[in-house]
Amino acid sequence: MTILERPRTVGELRASGYKVLPVREEMRKNLIAKIRAGEDLFPGVFGYEETVIPHIVNAILAGQDIIFLGERGQAKSRIIRSLVSLLDEATPVLAHCEIPEDPYEPITRMGRDIVAEKGDAAELDWLDRDQRYGEKLATPDITIADLIGEVDPIKVAEGKYLSDELTIHYGLVPRTNRGIFCINELPDLAERIQVGLLNIMEERDVQIRGYRIRMPLDVFVVASANPEDYTNRGRIITPLKDRYGAQVRTHYPVKIEHEMDIMEAEHHPVPADFQVSVPSYMKEVIAEISRLARRSPDVNQRSGVSVRASIANYESMLANALRRSIITEEDIVVPRVSDLPYVVPTLSGKVEFETVEEGREEQIIDKLIQGAVVAVFNRYFNLGELEQVVNRFKTGAAAEVGDMSPSQSYVQLAKTIEGLQPAIEKLGAAGSAPETAAAVEFILEGLHLNKRLNKDKVGGKAQYRG
Repeated sequence: MTILERPRTVGELRASGYKVLPVREEMRKNLIAKIRAGEDLFPGVFGYEETVIPHIVNAILAGQDIIFLGERGQAKSRIIRSLVSLLDEATPVLAHCEIPEDPYEPITRMGRDIVAEKGDAAELDWLDRDQRYGEKLATPDITIADLIGEVDPIKVAEGKYLSDELTIHYGLVPRTNRGIFCINELPDLAERIQVGLLNIMEERDVQIRGYRIRMPLDVFVVASANPEDYTNRGRIITPLKDRYGAQVRTHYPVKIEHEMDIMEAEHHPVPADFQVSVPSYMKEVIAEISRLARRSPDVNQRSGVSVRASIANYESMLANALRRSIITEEDIVVPRVSDLPYVVPTLSGKVEFETVEEGREEQIIDKLIQGAVVAVFNRYFNLGELEQVVNRFKTGAAAEVGDMSPSQSYVQLAKTIEGLQPAIEKLGAAGSAPETAAAVEFILEGLHLNKRLNKDKVGGKAQYRG
């Protein structure tokens, strides 16, 4: 129904035949409709189609609260926030109430008094689905008052009795009644506060300052937790874990294509007045750096290597390519292998190293970059098809490259090295000088890392020779 057609009072709502579904049933109904329509349930989430998403779907179909357990940068928060799309576009609640109330069956004293006084003339508000989502990052200083509620001394001073339910100032969970509430990093929540959630999730019975009230809240409760926090900084108490219906384990992208899709979707784009062309092999190299870091004994694997590392590395590589285009006045931004050293500052801040000597971190990252380049190179080429290029260098050819070298110099180089042009064309880079430059650097670096060419660093440039 349109905004103008929406009932404005409880009587009009009842006359329209509108039924208020519990949140879990509402989400289940909309999920079934999305599945039948073939819609994407979690837009912008890649690589979970056969692993994580089926478990989420089953939990919602079963009406179960969910804990998402996984390392940082595994789209836990994105998935949780996208659950809002399973709520109705808008839902009616009683107007002038402190928390969102079912118009037919209010649960607070204020809501019941409004319905008793005005009956079918009681006014309605309509909440959009985004207004029905609440989120709190768990920190040690959170109190029961924050989550559940507290007696408001101002209301007591106005003459209400301390035992009167109307003196309560409700916390975040009751204020998300008729919606979805998320606690991020649940293990960081003090255990005594976790105890306060037990009744909310099961018995719907809370006590505030010794005043016992019955609050059958209609809230879908989700939480996220990092395994490192789970074991080191805190824990989820067993009774609270027991009240969550499903624990869904997330993971890093299994396929390199998924990591590349995430990088492409999430990075900050280059200004629109620049044309950008990123070779697929350069995207693969950036994704491969993170994948190698997730297996490296020098990197703390409990902390994990977030997909944010891939995104930040991709942005840094593009930034240096953009800088080059500005300086050399080239019309296309194309990243090269010589741009990869500029990912060191971003990756340094995204990973935690095991105990290493001071200053070794940069060496470790250099090894990861080299490992990524050679791994991707060997997917594209076998060394036999580049033997002619190697032989040309053995007979005295040399090539100088650098991140600020103009692209046209690589075009001239390609013409002087027999066998190089077919390899460039295999990479799909025959269209422009910047693309040719990127291909030449990739081929030469791949041959060097496969020990077929020598490489000397001179100032800010590198020289390849036989």
